[in-house]
Amino acid sequence: MERSIDEINGRITRGEARVVRADEMTRLVREEGVSAAARAIDVVTTGTFGPMCSSGVMMNFGQTEPPVRMTRVWLNGVEAHAGLAAVDAYLGATQTGPDRGIHYGGAHVITDLVRGHSLRLQAESAGTDCYPRRHIDTIVRLSDLNHATLLNPRNAYQRYAAATNTGSRTLHTYMGTLLPDGKNVTWAGAGELSPLANDPAYRFIGAGTRIFLAGAIGMVTGAGTQHDPDSGMATVGVTGNLFQMTPEFLRPAVLRGYGCSLYVGVGIPIPILDEDAALCAAVDNASLQTEVLDFSQPGHPRVATVTYRDLHSGSLCLNGRNIACAPLSSPLLSRRVAGRLADWIRAGRFLLSLPAEPLPMESRSRRLPLRDACATKPAQSSRGLHDTDKCVHCGQCVLLCPSGVFSRHRDGRIQAMDDRCACCGECRDFCPAGALSPARGGPQ
Repeated sequence: MERSIDEINGRITRGEARVVRADEMTRLVREEGVSAAARAIDVVTTGTFGPMCSSGVMMNFGQTEPPVRMTRVWLNGVEAHAGLAAVDAYLGATQTGPDRGIHYGGAHVITDLVRGHSLRLQAESAGTDCYPRRHIDTIVRLSDLNHATLLNPRNAYQRYAAATNTGSRTLHTYMGTLLPDGKNVTWAGAGELSPLANDPAYRFIGAGTRIFLAGAIGMVTGAGTQHDPDSGMATVGVTGNLFQMTPEFLRPAVLRGYGCSLYVGVGIPIPILDEDAALCAAVDNASLQTEVLDFSQPGHPRVATVTYRDLHSGSLCLNGRNIACAPLSSPLLSRRVAGRLADWIRAGRFLLSLPAEPLPMESRSRRLPLRDACATKPAQSSRGLHDTDKCVHCGQCVLLCPSGVFSRHRDGRIQAMDDRCACCGECRDFCPAGALSPARGGPQ
């Protein structure tokens, strides 16, 4: 049995699509077999809802009069990164405000925007001829922004390790509070509902795949940072329109002693094109494994290997002891994400897409840790006036050099005649690529 995406989208458009959640598909395959399930179902929806620290929002505030190039930006006292363009900024979910500690940060700003709250926008600028304004202090809402996109570099892990603490003191981590002497285990992930767990060969999840993202229609941008399929730790980058998102599926989190994070709901549809797709979408918690890591030890060594069925039970047997365990992710809201996406598809509101580029099947994560190294003084360049490696051949030097040092070759390359250089030093200022310096002996 085989079908195409176009066939499935046709059924969606006509309101005929047969859609189930991933956990429902698991039961269907168990009861009726893979072949029957593949014939009966067009789409399986997945969903996960948990704290995803590697999240943030890209914003454009619109210009002021006179115009400003924002070099520092704060929203409700939380600083956003403004090193982009005149009035663009990126705010990460884990960024904290200096006056509110870990209790108010980027995640709260993002969700306050989605809730329609008013926020204080402050910005500074050094001032330039084309952007003379130096300060702004005003109130904005999401509806006032020109652009606001949730742009998350790493979300929806295929699976995630659980955490415990065999040390003698309580640890406060991104996995929550870990009690001493191995008294608890915390875990994250959606198990059999997890998007990537239902598509382990990444046939249907990759750059361009349409997804449910925090109540809006979003898209996978490609492999997430730290994408590590060799260890079963694949991730995706995702993006979507913040204006369309809802507070139900985008919520701030505060992890004591660690900081802020952002709960994000991500749902990805799996088209059942053949029996292989049906079999993969029938994965169950009993077959999905992860490791319990000891956060009290350097390198977080493995304590045990467990299944998601073990984790969902609420108790693990480790070293002969029954240890309580609980998720940071929400099984309830993960099902709700998958269910909402299923409702959209049944109603004809969401069409499926195959990826323009699949996720890589091999890991490229850094295997060795970053290490401190002594700063070394860079070697003096032996290059002359014109550094051809840095040059982008834009032609500003041809236009502005008062001595006519520079010319454009017929193939578009910029050429320099050092013997004409008057050593005025002007070229350092007007070259945008930093490819020019005065000839030897000129002003430094």
